[in-house]
Amino acid sequence: MGGDEFIPKLGRPGNRGAGAGKCYVARVKRAAKKLARPKGKRGFSGARTGRGVAAARMAGLRGHPFAKFRMRRVIVKVHIARAARGVGKAAFRAHVKYIQRDGVDRNKAEGRDRAGNLYDRSDERLDDRSFLERSTDDRHQFRIILSPEDADQLGDLKESTRAFMAGVEKDLGTRLDWVAVDHHDTGHPHTHIVIRGRDARGRDLVIARDYLTKGLRQRAQDMVMDRLGPRRDLEIARANANEIAQERLTGLDRRLGALQRDGVISMTDAASGETRFERTLRLRRMAALERLGLAKPLSRSLWRMSEGWQDHLRGLGKRGDIIRTLSAHAGRAADPNDLCVFDAAVPGQTTVIGKLLADLPGDELRDRRAIVIAGLDGKTWHVDLAEQLPGTLPEAGAIVEVSAPAPMPRPSDRTIAGIAAINGGRYSPALHARDDPGAGSAYIEAHKRRLEALRRAGLVQRDAEGVWTIGPDYVERATRHDVAHARVRLDVKAWTGLESQLSVRAQTWLDTVNPDECAEHGFGAAVRNARQRRAVYLQREGLWSETAQSLDPARRGQLAQQVLRAAAASEAARSGRGFVDGLEGPSFEGVYERPVTLATGRFALIARAKEFTLVPWRAELERHRGRQMIIKRTGKGVTWTLGKTRGIGR
Repeated sequence: MGGDEFIPKLGRPGNRGAGAGKCYVARVKRAAKKLARPKGKRGFSGARTGRGVAAARMAGLRGHPFAKFRMRRVIVKVHIARAARGVGKAAFRAHVKYIQRDGVDRNKAEGRDRAGNLYDRSDERLDDRSFLERSTDDRHQFRIILSPEDADQLGDLKESTRAFMAGVEKDLGTRLDWVAVDHHDTGHPHTHIVIRGRDARGRDLVIARDYLTKGLRQRAQDMVMDRLGPRRDLEIARANANEIAQERLTGLDRRLGALQRDGVISMTDAASGETRFERTLRLRRMAALERLGLAKPLSRSLWRMSEGWQDHLRGLGKRGDIIRTLSAHAGRAADPNDLCVFDAAVPGQTTVIGKLLADLPGDELRDRRAIVIAGLDGKTWHVDLAEQLPGTLPEAGAIVEVSAPAPMPRPSDRTIAGIAAINGGRYSPALHARDDPGAGSAYIEAHKRRLEALRRAGLVQRDAEGVWTIGPDYVERATRHDVAHARVRLDVKAWTGLESQLSVRAQTWLDTVNPDECAEHGFGAAVRNARQRRAVYLQREGLWSETAQSLDPARRGQLAQQVLRAAAASEAARSGRGFVDGLEGPSFEGVYERPVTLATGRFALIARAKEFTLVPWRAELERHRGRQMIIKRTGKGVTWTLGKTRGIGR
């Protein structure tokens, strides 16, 4: 028998290999069983705990008599603000104040009084004092932004808001204590609603998560549909046509993005009338994107899109919102060419010093603020800030400095990169423990949490075995990520404006600014002029130093003490309490009452029954306003520690 011959093994007559097929199916089922979720009891998530569970479930099951494209769209944003220790109640109060101050009623968009009117279920205009007093002991509050796409057709938003809240009360099965403010200061009218964290019986109000995420939106959509009906063909066509020239990311752009392949968008010829209309919209939008420099035509139906064109449109939309908000605040149209946006992630953009023109809403649900600065460089800057403690932002006219964080690599990132370099670009807790025997479990766990955060951001990858793939540029990428997401630092250089600094018998910010850093126009020119007037005053008072070309350095400390003692004397006359210099005694115990703003800086007023003191103020003190604290003088300055809150039983 040759080497290329074989002996077949025949099965039984009629056997077509069914057993082999069953064996293969069994292997597939075993593999699928390993991938399936365990049938054990699921962990408690709390998603369906609280009021509104049934309404949320019905919202997910309910069908609609109209097609989806005919439904009225409503944006609903929700945030649960919890009363954190120290600053919680103040944050509740600040939010209600903010939404009134930032709001502009429909009938007075051009008036001088720009505050929005606070209203509830029955009153058209009410004082916030009673609502805030009722909220004193609340554990949390619910903040809602209600923004219908067709809000301009609803007329007075108050009636729509009341109908919406009546439906919410029906879904939750309890009467709610709420207030609202309408905002007409942007291109999208919307309503801010604040709901107390108590139900009708005074118990903590717990709303199911599913209702907050689904039920509220369904209730708002039903309210708008009841008033306006479904979207008609003419409205849909008009809304689509309005998106053509918009300098922001639109729904039309998202549909174009779905056609993109390898950076190229291709559009085929249309067959029906509906598709021809959509193709016409897309062609006109592509022409608009071409004018913006975001698309380059390759042929009659092909376009090469610039990298990140959708992100660029998002940036243009945000810039437009800033311009509209700033214009509404100033009562006049702002020039887009004069506005610069401070971005900490941009290389070389490190510091801006100037006069605070206004603080505006950033994230209105979480009380994040944005400020507008007239810089020494002659430009107007818009700066997004993190969430601010109530009472920490200065008034308009103050001199502030904003700076970007320094791009410094984290020590943990260097450690991770070092472990990965030893192991061929791989990192795991086991490898870390092997290569660094002195590392404790908590230390290694901290590095694991860091990598998990970066994995969610898309910077690193992790396999099924829990091993991360670390690239050679990991440290640089992680540092850029931190800079892009870091908080902008805000430093108040002077709590008072230029005019109030001209005739102060102590050192002010005007005495320290370098005139060479001031532009010849804008705020820079105003500072140059103020310095000249300041020099005339100091010369007249005999406080001028020719050597320093400013206030006499030898007398600065003495003059600052005189200003402080003058403020202390004024407070003593007002309150009838005696002043104790906190810098001279070993310690002082009292309650932090409020900040005191002077031309030389801001000080904290710490007081007890018959005495008070003034010490340098810090932003962290606002968390503990009204609490007992102990002030001590050390070699490094003045420190404070919290004392026990004194009451009837202490």
